[in-house]
Amino acid sequence: MLTRWLYSLAFYLAIPIILIRLRKRVKKNPAYRHRIRERFGFYSGRKPEQSIWFHTVSVGEFVAAKSLADRVLKAYPQHTLVITTMTPTGSDRVCAAYQQQIAEGRVLHVYAPYDLPGAVKRFLNWFNPRLLVIMETELWPNIIHFTDKRNIPVVVANARLSEKSANGYRKVLPLFRPMMREVSLIAAQSDIDGERFVELGLPPANLQVTGTVKFDLDIEPGMEASAKELRGLWGNERNIFIAASTHEGEDEQLLEAFLYIRSNIENALMVIVPRHPERFEAVADIIKARGFQFSRLSRDEPVGESTEVVLGDTMGDLLRMLGAADVAFIGGSLVPVGGHNMLESLAMGTPAFTGPHVFNFQVVADLLSELDVLRTVSSPLGLGQAVVTLLNDSEAHKTLADRGRQVVQDNRGAMERLFNLISKYL
Repeated sequence: MLTRWLYSLAFYLAIPIILIRLRKRVKKNPAYRHRIRERFGFYSGRKPEQSIWFHTVSVGEFVAAKSLADRVLKAYPQHTLVITTMTPTGSDRVCAAYQQQIAEGRVLHVYAPYDLPGAVKRFLNWFNPRLLVIMETELWPNIIHFTDKRNIPVVVANARLSEKSANGYRKVLPLFRPMMREVSLIAAQSDIDGERFVELGLPPANLQVTGTVKFDLDIEPGMEASAKELRGLWGNERNIFIAASTHEGEDEQLLEAFLYIRSNIENALMVIVPRHPERFEAVADIIKARGFQFSRLSRDEPVGESTEVVLGDTMGDLLRMLGAADVAFIGGSLVPVGGHNMLESLAMGTPAFTGPHVFNFQVVADLLSELDVLRTVSSPLGLGQAVVTLLNDSEAHKTLADRGRQVVQDNRGAMERLFNLISKYL
C-alpha cells in the first residue's frame, strides 16, 4: 500500500516531464498532440452501460489480440468492446480494423489513461468494464489495483517475462509482488515465463500456460491474391528481398547487405519497411544518400527495371508486402530492440532471417530455430551471403517456405485456449 502510494506520488510529480516528452514526440509524430485529455481519464462521446476492456500497447499487441477480440465481439454482443492503446499508430490500426463496428457503437477506441489514481478511476467510472484483458506484459500498478478493487477480473493474455524484465521487477519487488496478487489470471506463453511470474509473487493457482497467440494469425482470405498482384507490379522475374519493421541503426546495415546481394544477383529488388511512420522520411533520405534508385509505395510510383529499392511507407500493408517477396529479414533484431513477429512472413510463405536480438519473441524464435525454419545472422555481410545462397537454390527455398507455413499451422490453438479461459469470467 505504502509503496504504491509513493509510486503514485512520484508519477504525479513527473507529470511535467511526461508532458515535455509528449511534446517532443509531437515533433516526430503530430498525432501525439490529439486527444491528450484521454490520457488523463477525461472522455467524451458515448458512455457504454458495460464493456469489456482490451489494453494493447501498440500495433504489435493489437495484431496479436485481434482474433481474440473478434471472438469476444461475436460471443458477447451485449457488451461494448473498449480497446485502448498508448500510441497513435496503434490507434490508427484499431480504427482501421474496426471502422464499421466503431460506427455501429460495438467498439470504442481511446488512449489508455496514465497510471495515476485519478485518471484510472475516471476511466473505470466512464466505461464500466466487466473484464480487463491486458495483452502481453503491460503491467501498471494503479490500473491493476483499482480494477481489481472493483471486483473486475484482470487477465494478462499471451504473457511473457524475459529474464531481463524479471530482473528489473525484482528491484521493485515491494511494488510488483502486491500487484501480482491482484491479477486474476496470467495466461503465459511458456513454462519459463510462468515460473518467473510465480517467483515474483503470482499465486500458482492464477497461472495457465496457453502458448503464444502469435501463431494464430488473422490472415484475410484475399491477402494472398493481393500479394500476388503486388508482386506483379514489382516484377515477377525479379528476386525480391524485404527488410520488414526496421529501426534506427538498422537501415544502413540492411542497405549494405543489399549491396552484396545485388552484386551477386543483378535483378535483385529490395523493399524496406520502417516500423514507425515517423521514420519514413528519414529512411527515404538514407536511401537517397546512398545513391539508390527508389520508389515509394505510398505514392504508387512505378517500379521499373532501374528501380533498386522500394520504400514501404504505408501502414497496414506489411502482410501483403511480405507475401510479395522471396526472402525476408525481420527488423528490430540487428539492434537491441527485441525483434518483431517473424511468423507473419512464414505464414505468407516467405522464408525469414532475423538478427540476434529477439528477446521479445524468444519463445517463438527458439521453436522456429529448433525446427530449422528461422535463420539467425549477426552482420550485414552474413545476411547478404545467406540471402544469396537461398535465392540461388530454388529447391531449398521452396522446401523452407513450405516447412515454415506448416510450422505456423501446426502450432495454432493458443487463441482458442485463451478465449475459453476468458469466457469463464464473463
